[in-house]
Amino acid sequence: MPGCRKVPNMHSPASPNRSRRLVFVLATLGLSGCSGGILAPVGPVGNAERTILLNSLAIMLAIVGPLILATLAFAWWFRASNSKAHYRPTFAYSGRLELIVWSIPALVVFFLGGIAWIGSHQLDPAEPLPSHQPPLEIDVVALDWKWLFIYPDAGVASVNRLVAPVHVPLKLRITSASVLNVFFVPRLGSEIYAMNGMVSRLNLQADQAGGYLGLAAHFSGDGFSDMRFETRVVTQEQFNSWVTSARAQGAALDDSAYRLLLQQTRNVEPYTYRSVQSGLFDAVLTRELPPGAGPRIGRPNATVSPLTPQSN
Repeated sequence: MPGCRKVPNMHSPASPNRSRRLVFVLATLGLSGCSGGILAPVGPVGNAERTILLNSLAIMLAIVGPLILATLAFAWWFRASNSKAHYRPTFAYSGRLELIVWSIPALVVFFLGGIAWIGSHQLDPAEPLPSHQPPLEIDVVALDWKWLFIYPDAGVASVNRLVAPVHVPLKLRITSASVLNVFFVPRLGSEIYAMNGMVSRLNLQADQAGGYLGLAAHFSGDGFSDMRFETRVVTQEQFNSWVTSARAQGAALDDSAYRLLLQQTRNVEPYTYRSVQSGLFDAVLTRELPPGAGPRIGRPNATVSPLTPQSN
C-alpha cells in the first residue's frame, strides 16, 4: 500500500544468520582477554604445562560430554507421554550398572593421576632444562611492591624488569624480603612461591623474543595489584648490550641502597643498578639484612618514594 513501510519478516532465513554472527562476535570478544596467557606459551616449560591441561580437559570431557547427553536422553525417554518406557519402581540393584558407575570414575582418577604424577616429575622446577647453552643465573627478590632481579655473573641488577636472552635456560633463585608471594610469568610457566628466609629454585626458558607480563600471584598488601614486571626476551647480542648499558649508569646496589629499596613503593618504573654488592642475595636470604615492613592493618597506601633511583 502506498505510504506504508514494509514490516521486515522476523522469521526470514537471514535472521538466524544474523543471530549466529552476533553470537560468534560476542564469543570472540569474550575470549579476546584470554590471549597471551598460559595457553599461548613461548618456552618448553609452558608448552609441557599446556599439554597437561589439554590432556586433562580431554579426559574429563570424555566423561562429562556423554554424561550430559545421557541425562538429556533419559529425561526425554522417560517423559510422561512416552508409553514405551518401562517403569520399575521396585528396582534395587544391577551389577552391570554398578560396574559402569564405579569403573568410569576410577578410570578418570587413574588417567588424571597418571598425568599429574608423570608431569610433576618431568616439570620439577628445580630440575635443569636440557640445553646446549649454559644457564643464566638470576637471583630474584620479592619486595613491597616490586621485584628485584640480580645478575651475579654480570654484576648488575634490575627492578621490575627481567631481561633474558632467547633460547638460553634461566636458573632462578627466588626469595622474598617481605611476606609470602608467588613469582609467575604466565607464558613461560611454573609459578612458584617466594618465601622469606627460604629459597625456591626455578628453571625456565623462552624460545621466542618479545615482551611478556610477569606478576605477583599472591596477595601481599595494598600494592599487590601493581606488583608486575616486564619480561624482556632478546637476542644474545642485545642482552650483552643491555648489560653494558646497565654497567654504565644507575646507582650501586649496596647495603644502604638495599635499605632504601625496602621502602614500600607502588607503580615503580623499571631501572637498573650498575653494580651489586657481593653476597647481597645471600644476606637477604639469611636475614642478615632487615626484611621489609610488610602490609599493616590501617597503613595508608604507599607511594613511590622520591628517593627511588631514576628509571632508564
